[in-house]
Amino acid sequence: MPLLEMKGISKEFPGVKALENVDLTLDKGEVLALLGENGAGKSTLMKILSGIYGLDAGEILVDGQKADINNVSDATDLGISIIHQELNLIPDLCVYENIFLGREIVNPVTNRINKSALKEESKKLLKGLGMDINVNETVRNLSVAEQQMVEIAKVISMDCQIIIMDEPTDALMTNEVDRLFEVIRNLKSEDKGVIFISHKIDEIMEIADRVEVLRDGELIGSKKTAETDADDLISMMVGRELKEKFPKLKMKPGNIVMEVKGLNVPGMLKDISFNLRRSEVLGISGLVGAGRTELGKTLFGVYGHTGEVLIDGSPVNVKSPGDAIKAGIVYLTEDRKEEGLFSDKSVAYNMTLAKLKDFTGWMDRVNKDEEEAEVKDYVTKIRVKTPSISQTVENLSGGNQQKVLLAKWLMTNPKVMILDEPTRGIDVGAKVEIYNLINRLKKDGIAVIMISSELPEILGISDRIIVMHSGRITGELEDKDATQEKIMHYAVNIQGV
Repeated sequence: MPLLEMKGISKEFPGVKALENVDLTLDKGEVLALLGENGAGKSTLMKILSGIYGLDAGEILVDGQKADINNVSDATDLGISIIHQELNLIPDLCVYENIFLGREIVNPVTNRINKSALKEESKKLLKGLGMDINVNETVRNLSVAEQQMVEIAKVISMDCQIIIMDEPTDALMTNEVDRLFEVIRNLKSEDKGVIFISHKIDEIMEIADRVEVLRDGELIGSKKTAETDADDLISMMVGRELKEKFPKLKMKPGNIVMEVKGLNVPGMLKDISFNLRRSEVLGISGLVGAGRTELGKTLFGVYGHTGEVLIDGSPVNVKSPGDAIKAGIVYLTEDRKEEGLFSDKSVAYNMTLAKLKDFTGWMDRVNKDEEEAEVKDYVTKIRVKTPSISQTVENLSGGNQQKVLLAKWLMTNPKVMILDEPTRGIDVGAKVEIYNLINRLKKDGIAVIMISSELPEILGISDRIIVMHSGRITGELEDKDATQEKIMHYAVNIQGV
């Protein structure tokens, strides 16, 4: 008897048929991968299973018994938990408070929350994930990858029978992924079922027993991973053959546009020096806590620093993001939801936010005609799939949300564009579109810094690669000399590579 059966599941939102008669089964001790492009219906199906959405048609059975799942509590009571793609933590609470929120351990004598027990259990959970995170730290002070591990620890602490992992490895480097996979194998050995959603097909081939593929809200098919390959799955997912996963444009870099000399941020960065040329993609690699995002944010004026930054040979004093934008430096954040977009606002609102003053004229009134014309131009140029520029951004796929962010910064005519995890949470087809947009930036003479946890992406798109460890640059490689092994040696700071 299957651990879980979802039969004939259908769901419709205003104007959108998200799911149409979808079936899914999960056995005890099985890892089932759910694969599909953005908008295929994966997250919607899992939100129905976890009680976030109600279903319009179909039924759900857990251990052969019909399950009425009307809310998250119903799902939890049935032993179903989910690790969301968009992290579901409370930023102003500390790590241990987030892990046990709503399930606090109470001292039976004093009838008060036993904080020491919560901290000890949290440390054990995180140690099992190979993470040395201070459980007293406020969550907003953690990196996205560290927050991801806290989210995973929270779900594992619930001891559920069905665990849904929606893009759990997005912000993780290879060694963190390996640790997570060990945890998943342990869950399998305990006869628990794992539904693993990922766009990383190599990970699916490694960890999943079986794959179900969705396309446009419908089930395309199910295959055992031992009986298929990556090309077959991609073809099922996108309905076409992807000829090249990393369409890299080869160009001779131009003059130096940015020089960084002796950049220091206490507790974050130490003596960072490098240069960047026009039409060049400089990849930044390193493990969680290496300082990659901190470097990007420092160059964008988020963190105060010592040292020198020069643009076109002239020193620039970047003390805020506004200063950075004026100097021609822009930063596309790794966290679209919290730092990049106003999700409840329109495509047009989000695109023009950084350039609104250019559309503002007499009596501080925005020239709506000019604003609309430029937004429509960018929607066409970078192929944003949206029914209108008035559509709220939260209704777009992850790939199209990323394009909206790119358009926002392109409108400022930057000299340097910093892309932090630019393909995080988007599907294979949309990734190729983002890579082609990076090629377009190169053609336009823009210098690109690309921060990524995905080594194949770093190797496939970068012209040159800098590797970081503990806030320092530990290695630099030209693309022709770079390998995953060399990058990982520098990332863990092994000398003599």
